[in-house]
Amino acid sequence: MSEEIKKERKKRSLSLIQPTSIPTLGNYLGAMKGWPTFQDDFDTVFGVADLHSITVRQDPKKLREQTAELYAILLAVGLDPDKSILFIQSHVPQHSQLAWLLNCYTMFGELNRMTQFKDKSQQHSDNVNAGLFTYPCLMAADILLYQADVVPVGADQKQHLEIARDIAERFNGIYGNVFTVPEPYIPKAGARVMSLADPTRKMSKSDPNPKGTIYLNDEPSVIMKKFKSAVTDSEMSVHYAEGKDGINNLMTIYSAVTGKSFDDIETEFAGKGYGDFKTAVGEVVVAELEPIQKKYAEYMADKAYLQEMWTKGAQTAQRVSQRTLDKAMKKIGFLAK
Repeated sequence: MSEEIKKERKKRSLSLIQPTSIPTLGNYLGAMKGWPTFQDDFDTVFGVADLHSITVRQDPKKLREQTAELYAILLAVGLDPDKSILFIQSHVPQHSQLAWLLNCYTMFGELNRMTQFKDKSQQHSDNVNAGLFTYPCLMAADILLYQADVVPVGADQKQHLEIARDIAERFNGIYGNVFTVPEPYIPKAGARVMSLADPTRKMSKSDPNPKGTIYLNDEPSVIMKKFKSAVTDSEMSVHYAEGKDGINNLMTIYSAVTGKSFDDIETEFAGKGYGDFKTAVGEVVVAELEPIQKKYAEYMADKAYLQEMWTKGAQTAQRVSQRTLDKAMKKIGFLAK
């Protein structure tokens, strides 16, 4: 007599990314490169966080374009709509609705302590809006709507996950077990990629120096030019050491793309100059991004397919998130339709 084996439910993970620009090589090597395999280990939810992006003034035409471009990039790096829920945040009104409810279960003092609010208030002192202040409530709604078990986080988002946990625990303490309290998930070491122009700073979409950042849709000639102009030091020896920030960064990138250890890289480039090494790093990055760029171009040329996919994603996301929203509203005391 055969015994039926019950399949264990995968833990659900959630990751959202803002459409403020095309993702960088840092975004890719630090997180996105591992997302396709993530789909095999987790019940994955991925989204384009366009609602979050408007805490800073956006050009409407550019926002629409960048949202579509980012969705195409997510497909191009290997996210599969048949394996993941892949949606655009503003297409799922449940996010905004739960965010308002959670506003009323979040303390002013908690929001006032958020370092990102303080940082962005200084950066955009002419537009310190309420959305910027209550941004963590929307982020908590993003996570709690899908009953996410884990949320991959970097150091800059850890505080936001902590407040989401606090909000969930407070709500559950009042009304019972409504929300899954999410755990932080530290992915397998992704590369921390620094600016090519200033290797003491992280590579950023908002870097004012265009030479410092590689974008996933940069043409091969542009990528090679940026690597060849990357800041290094005067020592001319390819080895990892304190004070060699530029070379350390290039070695990190080369290692993340090729899988070679730093010792292997030092051996490979022993006796060679920085020019050879910069060219080699540029070439492996170009080769790494080539299939992604090809798929991205195909998706961008087929707007009907993109719309079909994000419509399907929104329908699935609404169906899943509405269950959580209905439960929360019932617990609070709202009259059902």
